Amino acid sequence: MNVRAQMSMLFHLDKCIGCHTCSVACKNLWTDRKGTEYMWWNNVETRPGTGYPVGWEDQSHYQGGWVYDGRGELKLRLHSKAQGLTRLFFNPALPDLEDYYEPFTFRYGDLFSAPAGDDQPTAIPISMITGEPMNIESGPNWDDDLGGSNIYAKNDPNSQDLPDSVRAQLEEIEGVVFNYLPRICNHCLNPSCVAACPTGAIYKRGEDGVVLVNENKCKAWRMCISACPYKKVYYNWSTGKSEKCILCFPRLETGQAPACAHSCVGRIRYMGVLLYDADRIPDAAMVPDEALVESQLDVILDPFDPEVIAAAKKNGISDDWIKAAQNSPVYKFVKVWRLALPLHPEFRTMAMMFYIPPLSPVMGVMENNTLNLAVDARGPEFELFADLSKARLPVKYLANLFSAGNEKIIEDVLRKMLAVRIFKRAETVDGAFTDEAKSALSEVGLDPETAEEIYRLTTLPTLEDRFVIPPYHREASIEAWKDPLEHKGLTGVGYIQPPVRGE
Repeated sequence: MNVRAQMSMLFHLDKCIGCHTCSVACKNLWTDRKGTEYMWWNNVETRPGTGYPVGWEDQSHYQGGWVYDGRGELKLRLHSKAQGLTRLFFNPALPDLEDYYEPFTFRYGDLFSAPAGDDQPTAIPISMITGEPMNIESGPNWDDDLGGSNIYAKNDPNSQDLPDSVRAQLEEIEGVVFNYLPRICNHCLNPSCVAACPTGAIYKRGEDGVVLVNENKCKAWRMCISACPYKKVYYNWSTGKSEKCILCFPRLETGQAPACAHSCVGRIRYMGVLLYDADRIPDAAMVPDEALVESQLDVILDPFDPEVIAAAKKNGISDDWIKAAQNSPVYKFVKVWRLALPLHPEFRTMAMMFYIPPLSPVMGVMENNTLNLAVDARGPEFELFADLSKARLPVKYLANLFSAGNEKIIEDVLRKMLAVRIFKRAETVDGAFTDEAKSALSEVGLDPETAEEIYRLTTLPTLEDRFVIPPYHREASIEAWKDPLEHKGLTGVGYIQPPVRGE
């Protein structure tokens, strides 16, 4: 058992209000430099939609992630080792700037220098790359709140393989229902960006699983950009280096949550430690699509298991980190309650950022182009609990996002969430634990105490509940600190904090 620690984040999509505060906080902190104008390490997409960059989920075009041949071999979708050498100077799967957007600003000087005239002067848009005037045709949130939905929502890759009846349902309600999907780098257990890099510049550091770029080694081959199926590695055209989300590790090392999580208005983000068995990763990535979620969850270990604790200590994981793993809200939602899922597990990178699928708004039907909420006498939750086909976001659509098409997994998650709602509704409206509430909890395998804890951690969490960040320890000498970018992959020390003055 090769126990490792991973800092992981969880997104509760029922609580996201699409304010983009997380994106702006990240942008102001990390990507306000020349060459990073188009980079959004954190972005929030409207779903249904095509996302940023446009259509990033279409791996037949972008060639990201891994492919399992069914015979015990996992291969990069992008290329083989031999093909990688032949494509060093030509990468057909590399996204164009147009797939993102050409960053722009406005020539505000025109407002002050324009000659006197009858017309109001305007600040024309100019490219932040060339400085030339341009027409603004796209942006990182061009389809925000279903703007242009007749183009973007209808081209969502997750809806293309749905039955015609389900697609019709999705397109019929696209103007009145959608959800938000925040995205950062997933800091995967099996990162394809690391495997594709010809120079070994990208690595997963051993102490917390954060995937970083050693820019001293980066030679701008940009294979990492193509190989990442989530398109969360970017190329800085000014420095000629790749850049990506670093999970705000300088903040983590001082006990602070990442900027995107700390600034979240809806409090949808949770941070915590997960312990996993690195020896199980190859086998977990080589299973049929419908089994990928369960195989990934099997890699995550029980931090209360004495054998896991002993193996963790043997690998140098401290008591503080083990205790943090035991108190981790991410562990509870992901492993104990089975409510959170990885984004697109079929990419087989074993993403370690998890999502609780959206449930609100509960349900509705369209009649004569008018939305009518279907309400049972006991509340809409009861009716939907019995018939998830009435959910406003089709189960199959959510399954394509979070469970590699396995609808049973999504149904189990939604029913648990509905059971907690029914339980709390009975408590607050009826003033008692009704037979219907007992039946709902029993059907999904929950007891009242667990349902209450799920409700509390969902709706009333304190800052300490949401962010369980262990103390980082300096693990190397001053000699090792002299080159903070020196590393040896999973077994190295990676980034080392500078020594305290006087030591």
